[in-house]
Amino acid sequence: MTVMGRPLLPLRQFVLKMHSRCDLACDHCYVYEHADQSWSRRPVVVSDEVLRATAERIAEHAGAHGLAAVHVVLHGGEPLLAGRTRLRRAATELTSALSGVCELDLRIHTNAVTLDERFLDLFDEFDIKVGVSLDGDRAANDLHRRYADGRSSHDRVLRGIALLNRPHRRHLFAGILCTVDLRNDPVAVHDALAALAPPRVDFLLPHATWDAPPARPAEDTDGTAYARWLLAVHDRWTATGRTMDVRVFDSVLRTLRGESSLTESLGLAPADLAVIETDGTFEQADSLKTAHDGAPATGLDVFGDSLDEVAAHPGILARQQGLEGLAEQCRACPVVRSCGGGLYAHRYRSDGSGFRNPSVYCSDLLSLITDLRDRHMTDQSARPALADHHLAELATGRGTGATVDLLARHQLALVRELLGLVRHETTLAPATEVGRRAWDTLTALDSEAPEAVDRVLAHPYVRSWALSCLGARPSPGPTGSVAEAAGTTAARGMAEIAAAAALRAGRRASVLVPVHAGLVRLPTLGTLTVEADAERALVRTDVDGCTVHVGDRTYPIARSGPGDPAWRGSRRFDLDGWSVTLEDTDPWRDCHGHPAHPRLTEGEAEAWRADLTDAWAWIRRELPQYAPGIAAGLRTITPLTPSPEGAEISSAARDAFGAVAIARPSAPETLALLLVHEFQHVKLGAVLDLVDLHDPTCETLFYAPWRPDPRPLEGLLQGTYAHLAVVDFWRARWRGGGGQEAEVRFSRWRDQTAEALGTLTGSGALTETGKRFVAGLREALARDEVSADALRAARRVAEEHRRAVRP
Repeated sequence: MTVMGRPLLPLRQFVLKMHSRCDLACDHCYVYEHADQSWSRRPVVVSDEVLRATAERIAEHAGAHGLAAVHVVLHGGEPLLAGRTRLRRAATELTSALSGVCELDLRIHTNAVTLDERFLDLFDEFDIKVGVSLDGDRAANDLHRRYADGRSSHDRVLRGIALLNRPHRRHLFAGILCTVDLRNDPVAVHDALAALAPPRVDFLLPHATWDAPPARPAEDTDGTAYARWLLAVHDRWTATGRTMDVRVFDSVLRTLRGESSLTESLGLAPADLAVIETDGTFEQADSLKTAHDGAPATGLDVFGDSLDEVAAHPGILARQQGLEGLAEQCRACPVVRSCGGGLYAHRYRSDGSGFRNPSVYCSDLLSLITDLRDRHMTDQSARPALADHHLAELATGRGTGATVDLLARHQLALVRELLGLVRHETTLAPATEVGRRAWDTLTALDSEAPEAVDRVLAHPYVRSWALSCLGARPSPGPTGSVAEAAGTTAARGMAEIAAAAALRAGRRASVLVPVHAGLVRLPTLGTLTVEADAERALVRTDVDGCTVHVGDRTYPIARSGPGDPAWRGSRRFDLDGWSVTLEDTDPWRDCHGHPAHPRLTEGEAEAWRADLTDAWAWIRRELPQYAPGIAAGLRTITPLTPSPEGAEISSAARDAFGAVAIARPSAPETLALLLVHEFQHVKLGAVLDLVDLHDPTCETLFYAPWRPDPRPLEGLLQGTYAHLAVVDFWRARWRGGGGQEAEVRFSRWRDQTAEALGTLTGSGALTETGKRFVAGLREALARDEVSADALRAARRVAEEHRRAVRP
């Protein structure tokens, strides 16, 4: 289906209103206190008929569009007022309707004042994640979140959060939503929330429009008070070790790297959300209630209209136009791709311009984004360090998105150092002038558009190129190509990086790029095949894309779209909360110890997309503790040439952070195993760049239970860390109904991983930090009791394997 010549974008997020009243009287609530007052005309509680029709509509929409997952938030008012019976009915209808159609991510957002064990039993049964509203310590929270008679809600909310923080409930805790009030001390608010150990905090700007602007102190003459408040939180968050994810900071950094935002208030990603009210009417995002009465209305409902019709509504389409839908001032802004114009509702003005305005928080957003960019992406004078709590967290085998992002930032700093070494220690002659000009272009870009430079330098295979230039690793080069001199390789790579960064930044530039083996490479973007005997290409970039001039031939390459047929662009998949690139063009990808797969056909690439979608859904569902790290740090998958025997092949190169290489297996679950297994190597490699876990002079070789050959201590440590994920995978398979085979495999890999941990402990070559790290691995190793039959079978298989590989 197309709308106005564009493909219809399906809806993936749904807010289901369970109850239209609330037991608190928060004076900043957009539902009751702002312009739209439609709540007063709606049923108090949602009916069985609305629940059934809603579930059917969502399932119909998901099936028609082949969605891998949908997200439903049970909301209000206060959804707990609907009661356990009604909430159970909603969960049952949704689970039943979506069974066999797609995955269901079901959540509830509550003020938590009536949250108790019986509600949590229900949420545990249906795996309903719980988000809680809380504005900080008692003083901060009670500015707004009170009962109608003025009583504080703080103690009751803390009691509810304490229930969520019990070990057997912790997996249900989704995080805390906090609305900013400039009267509150940002550090005190941060510390109060961090003390509750939430997995994530959402700091929200209070809903406002140009007609009803946000409260500001008189001294806020430049309109950046909210930015300063959030930056104070950021500095405290950083200084205390980032013990929780903060969605606004994570989203800014992601969008600066060109990735998707985690919130609708930032970035240019199209809207994909619909609200179902208690009477079954479809509405747009709830935040529109702050604009004017009737602003979120669509005139559609679950009984007579499909979700395709909702997706085609002009109000939904208006929030899917990206740059085209923004005000002229926004389109010219240097941080527009990160800001995205701010939250749609915050742009409203009743003078006839409607939502075609900058955000009422425009100055705040500009200040916040540029300050975060400068702090994280241009200050590379010192590498970020791992605190003890980061190392302890990684020793569990997992890692939050914030911790893995810390590893990624260190790796970026390392690549920047390597780039400087290439520039100053490599003899660029006879390509000196080409290399110098490319360096000058890159230096200018790093000042004007550092996020674009960082995006290119973060490409996993830039480090492979740099190490080759410095003689630390051989140059793979395209198959059958003639080897280059190191100086030529350095100049060519520098020019390729500069051209790619200029194209990503949309800046006007001309870069002379040496051609090798008929390829012009633009890291992170793709490769262009030109005449085999060509020596140089002139790459001219501007806001629309670039043209590559080789002799008398001109090759156009658009910023989006296929471009010239000779252009082989990288394929990026935006999955549900994970953006990953399928890298089958970069010649430096051939560093994984196995042959890289040639360029995939469109059909092969789509098969990868389908399998990655299913594998990612499986990881999020069955191994959710691994998902945040993968989403934060695994950016590239390089397809390998399959084994003629059909054996599983996967690899992670020590000098290619953010990439794993895999020959596509036959089943998505196997792909999920290979992803979590190989990403363990990626994480530990980054840790070892930061921390000495063992004596590097140790030359003793050690046997791993799963290999025939003795390994250096680092190899044993890497294998043990990776097998911690293998153990968790087979545990999930077993607990998920995989039968005795899964139980036997779980038992075998757990016992062999424990054996390897014993070898590491007894090696005598671990540093004190390494001893603590290995102790953390041992503590994290699953201890589930298996049946006697499974235990015997596992030991028999292990012994047969041992005799086969070490006769």
